[in-house]
Amino acid sequence: MKNNVFRLTIFIAAIILLALSCTGTKTLNDVSDKENEAFHKTKGDTITIADDESDYEIIIIEPGFNFWLQSIAKSEGYYSQNYLENRNAIWVLEWNQRVQQPQRFDPNLYEMSINYNSFTDYGYEVNYKLYNYFIYFQRKYNQRLGSFYPRI
Repeated sequence: MKNNVFRLTIFIAAIILLALSCTGTKTLNDVSDKENEAFHKTKGDTITIADDESDYEIIIIEPGFNFWLQSIAKSEGYYSQNYLENRNAIWVLEWNQRVQQPQRFDPNLYEMSINYNSFTDYGYEVNYKLYNYFIYFQRKYNQRLGSFYPRI
């Protein structure tokens, strides 16, 4: 009798685990109308990301990014610099790996590698805008550069 109860318990646990693992796949983008507007802009934006106290600079030419940054992204100060640096380090590594594999990843999306050293202090503004560009890029082009979903 105990053996049957044990088997029944294992069977029920297996059914529950199977049911929980069969949930629908999580979508990468739940895009609002305002965010969709930013993604469909055709006029070019040029964002220069620079730290006034250093020589580090990133130039992003991406239609809609400036609009998205001003209207959708979390405001400066929302994230700590440490958080931004950690995410940027992961995403830059994945980005650069994709740049080196044009036969596997769209070379029109991953055109140039990013020279980012996680041991260098680029300042808050550089990290903030780079982080938000990665969020924008992943959401607009339905890409995933890490193990976590890019969300705003």
